Amino acid sequence: MYRIHFASFVFILGSVFIASPLEACSRVLWNDNGHAVLVGRNMDWFEDIQSNIWFLPRGMERSGLTAINPLTWISKYGSVVITAYDAGTADGINEKGLAVHMLYLPETSVGERDESVPGLSITMWPQYYLDNFATVKEAVEEMENEPFQLRMASHEGSGKAATIHLAMDDPSGDSVVFECINGEIKVYHSREHTVMTNQPTFDKQLENLRQYRGFGGDQKLPGTHEPGDRFARGAYYVQHLPKPKSDREAVAALMSVMRNVSAPFGIADPERPNVSTTIWRTVTDLSNRVLYYDSVFSGQVFWIDVKKINFDEDQPVRKLTVIDNFDLMGEVSDEGEEAEMFEFIGPQE
Repeated sequence: MYRIHFASFVFILGSVFIASPLEACSRVLWNDNGHAVLVGRNMDWFEDIQSNIWFLPRGMERSGLTAINPLTWISKYGSVVITAYDAGTADGINEKGLAVHMLYLPETSVGERDESVPGLSITMWPQYYLDNFATVKEAVEEMENEPFQLRMASHEGSGKAATIHLAMDDPSGDSVVFECINGEIKVYHSREHTVMTNQPTFDKQLENLRQYRGFGGDQKLPGTHEPGDRFARGAYYVQHLPKPKSDREAVAALMSVMRNVSAPFGIADPERPNVSTTIWRTVTDLSNRVLYYDSVFSGQVFWIDVKKINFDEDQPVRKLTVIDNFDLMGEVSDEGEEAEMFEFIGPQE
């Protein structure tokens, strides 16, 4: 396990316009079904976070948005991303099949700014990987070089900041979890790390899992919507899914797991963002590069075939409006409309 030091790792994506921390979520990777590598992700929050889906071409100039010594790069790969409040990338997949998922973690703690290291606003952290890497292995190797320092972005009025950890996966079935604890980035890199929820930290989640039947313990499978319980159920059910006969059946099977670890309407608590209502979920086929989107505010599932998107540098940014668009269903790969790029939130320091 690598340990990489950054001075700051706090940010406010889900609470850009509110005073509470970032969304709670669940992520489950199914990388041994014999058909396709699939990853499911639930977005849990106490209100609609006004997500839209964006098609971003190659060749886009980026800045890490720090006032001094920002990290800069030009996107090598195009990507399809899901935003929160159109203020940062919460989830996405690039044209090579690398997917990134940002989840809430209250234990995250940070240090002081080191201006000798290029700075990167945490709202851009997932996008950095989608833009620059084709595999988890490439991303992990780059992290060993400490290429940037993550910085807080917060709501100017309330001053509140949220905390996050991040998971990545790719078509080979590889997986990594990044967490920042006491100023250190801890990297959990293994294709065995298939589940992530919220608190406690990932090492403690793995320890907690060992008390349940099927993982070394004698406790019955838990049933609440608490993060540790969702972690245990996600790990158990993905392990016990029957082998699918087709890619379609595999997608349906993993979607059933994501619905099991979802939280229903009526339990959300703004004071406990790690326990929130599921507002949308995705299952992404990394092997075939298809993203399936299931909003709890709509009765239909729709999907985007990433292979059909033109990511050439001369292509415009395109936006698929999801907010209040309840008629989306089936394949919508060609329904994105040209739009001005959304603005990432920069650090306030």
